[in-house]
Amino acid sequence: MSQSRISRPSVITKTGAKPVRLVPKANLRAASVESQRPLVLDLDGTLLRSDLLVESIIALLRRNLLMMIPLLFWALQGKAVLKRRVAERSYLDVSLLPANDALVAYAETEKARGREIVLATASDEIMARRVAQRFSFIDRVIASDGKTNLKGEAKAKRLCELFPQGFQYAGDSHADLAVWRAADHVIVVEAEADVVRKVAFLGRPMTIFQSPSRVKALLKGLRLHQWAKNALVFLPMILGGKAGDPHAWQLAGGAFVALGLVASASYLLNDLWDLPHDRAHWSKRNRPLASGRLPVATGVFAAFTGLALGLAIGGWVGTGALLGLLAYLTLTVTYSTSLKRVPILDAVTLGTLFTLRLAIGVAAVGVAWSPWLLTFSMFLFTSLSFAKRHVEMRGALRAGKTGQIAGRGYQPADEPIVLAFGIAAGIASVVIFILYLSNEAFRNTALAAPLALWAFPPVLMLWIGRIWILAGREELNDDPVAFAVKDRVSYALGAIAGMAFVLAATGLPAGWLA
Repeated sequence: MSQSRISRPSVITKTGAKPVRLVPKANLRAASVESQRPLVLDLDGTLLRSDLLVESIIALLRRNLLMMIPLLFWALQGKAVLKRRVAERSYLDVSLLPANDALVAYAETEKARGREIVLATASDEIMARRVAQRFSFIDRVIASDGKTNLKGEAKAKRLCELFPQGFQYAGDSHADLAVWRAADHVIVVEAEADVVRKVAFLGRPMTIFQSPSRVKALLKGLRLHQWAKNALVFLPMILGGKAGDPHAWQLAGGAFVALGLVASASYLLNDLWDLPHDRAHWSKRNRPLASGRLPVATGVFAAFTGLALGLAIGGWVGTGALLGLLAYLTLTVTYSTSLKRVPILDAVTLGTLFTLRLAIGVAAVGVAWSPWLLTFSMFLFTSLSFAKRHVEMRGALRAGKTGQIAGRGYQPADEPIVLAFGIAAGIASVVIFILYLSNEAFRNTALAAPLALWAFPPVLMLWIGRIWILAGREELNDDPVAFAVKDRVSYALGAIAGMAFVLAATGLPAGWLA
């Protein structure tokens, strides 16, 4: 816990559940009077780690994308009108929205001391009152009314009229500076450093609720470890005999980065679309967007920025790669909005998305298509997708759930069927790879020693078997790829496979397999 003084009289710096109050002796009487003044809480980004308007709009679009048209019409009529119309039609479950637990505990303590707790927000009154019902310590609600957007100067004026004796105010953004100027005590909740610096110049007593790193939250939301999947774009280049071509590496590298950006953006879009289901999930509720550590607005901006950059790089790589990226994006958006709730088809769709990575690699470097390789990819990654569903169902069974899993088309009772499909798909992928070796690899003149590829079937069988055994023991992360990135055995098997590739491409030492 840290303590600091920012300019004048008394400062409260909050880093944990209990604030440290530093008050000069001469101000003890003033502090006693201050304790009787109301505590006013902002809502968006303060009491809640979320934005009600953005979340409500996403909830509307989740039910009907055509709502985009009236949303634009309402926005032209002003922010207050937009908020009221959205609030009247909102399907948002406010009970699932992430709250700032430290601020909630602080407000509950102040309420127990007899202080009046007021919720003052620019969100519409309809939504604000729904949120207020969730927190028993709130005594009064002040919010936008469909005509006036209660933000900044408008909020400061209203609070000064209602509480001429003074008030404490908790906020988080630049828009709250006008209110902090009118407040007797400033409470800064997980604000950006620039906001904290500006508030410090006001010379008010302060309480600071420190903010978790949003950069770390964004990086986690982008799931950069999933970029390991995109290494598949290099496989067609290696099998096609272009491993020694610098230009081919340049094109494949561009495809790798482009696919990574588009995939990361699609992960954010998926998480935005799936917010209510993730918040109800036993592990996904800790994701950056679901937990509120990454603001929804930041997630939206990062998603569309990533898409723009990824598609631009894909266009530079070539038309075929760009078309592959667009197909990947279309399929992943369709998956997020509907296909993920269709049993069996959801896993097949994920397998297809993996196979599209190979197709993008083929298009990027211009090598011949291999139906065997694409089919192998479909079955292998469909098996891994079933493993992910299997883990989710085991988690639901452990939690005692019997109904449909939130956001999925499965029920815990489907677990044996998913297990059977997943293991069958994994074994089929090994068989298909053997058929590829027998029917195509040895005819590939680009490979110096195709016999080295026979190391792959046993390596694949061992790795797939390990994935499913650990899934059955509930020792597997709910994402097999994320697990493999951290698993030493997977690294060892991957090293063996890598050496086999090198030998296949460059040739075996003289006398081997003679």
